[in-house]
Amino acid sequence: MSEVLASEQASTADVESETGVQTERELILLCQQGDRASFRLLYQRYQQRVRSTLYQLCGTSSLDDLVQEVFLKAWKGLPKLKKTKYFSTWLYRISWNVATDRRRKLAKAQEKSGLDDSWNQDRLNYEKDLFKVQDTPDLMHLHYQDLVQRGLDNLSFDHRAVLVLHDLEDLPQKQVAEILDVPVGTVKSRLFHARNLFKKFLEQQGISF
Repeated sequence: MSEVLASEQASTADVESETGVQTERELILLCQQGDRASFRLLYQRYQQRVRSTLYQLCGTSSLDDLVQEVFLKAWKGLPKLKKTKYFSTWLYRISWNVATDRRRKLAKAQEKSGLDDSWNQDRLNYEKDLFKVQDTPDLMHLHYQDLVQRGLDNLSFDHRAVLVLHDLEDLPQKQVAEILDVPVGTVKSRLFHARNLFKKFLEQQGISF
């Protein structure tokens, strides 16, 4: 399966020449039959969103490995996916599970070693290279910047997840609830508290809304 992801370097045009321009549902059905060219198309369509979500939840440490793990699980699990219209939600749920496992393993390792979070400096270096500070405190304009990352680090993982999925990845509350397997009311409650905590953090940094 690793060769499927490795062939991402092939252009989208090359892949589409093999499969034709097809709807997402058609691609998923072909993937369920073992069509790797179709899966490459799905990978190209979703890999940036998956990478963004994992980055916000886990940082840059082992990010490529985590992204590959998500798509490996997706490839193996696709034959069991009954409702193709929920593919996006299903893929985000896999991403959430992979991120959760990563955080648990890292927490255990830190308990044994007594080390601080390894991803904080990774993020700082990554963002300095790719992004410039915006003039506005709006959350979407601050997306990916060190200030946002430090604010996210101050949240519990549950609060962090709803803020990332809803406010940064722009998913509706209903879909966030399905991804996290919690009631919509729980998402609303966590989002309310997460936003308040995040706002307080920004205010402490001298940014007001």
